[in-house]
Amino acid sequence: MSRIDFGAHPIMFPQPVLIVGTYDENGVPNAMNAAWGITTDFKEITISMSEHKTTKNFAVTGAFTVSMGTEDQVTACDYVGMVSADNTPDKFARAGFHATKSAFVNAPLIDELPMALECRVKSFENGILIGEIVNVSADESVVTDGKIDPKKLKPITFDPCNNAYIGLGEKVGNAFSDGAALK
Repeated sequence: MSRIDFGAHPIMFPQPVLIVGTYDENGVPNAMNAAWGITTDFKEITISMSEHKTTKNFAVTGAFTVSMGTEDQVTACDYVGMVSADNTPDKFARAGFHATKSAFVNAPLIDELPMALECRVKSFENGILIGEIVNVSADESVVTDGKIDPKKLKPITFDPCNNAYIGLGEKVGNAFSDGAALK
């Protein structure tokens, strides 16, 4: 195998496209696109982000939602990552998004994105947001046999090498099962 060096860059695959939803102090919904996030505990998500309108919002409300970007909403998901609500206060509506208030936290569920983590802010220091996952909700349209179905959800990932969004591929194995063949 011959390797090519690319230097120090944030290249990992896959990088989920996370749409962070918040309300401002007047109850106006906002959304931003964040690709640098991961679940870091069973009920915890960590997202790397700089100061944004979103960070000002969750400083006031103490809550946010994280929706999975989807193939059906690529344009809207990309748009909310390109435009700041500080400069475009109606960016949520311009994206074609509609909000339903979470029953668990003071943050919006984005109707057009069928899966969301509903979170309370645990901390935000040095650009690292840590949230407690209070609930995960999914529209029944993406649920099969009581489980979220990735084929129906159609989540997208960010390709940092090519500045592209990619849909998920086919199932290639069984977690906590296939490795048993090597025991």
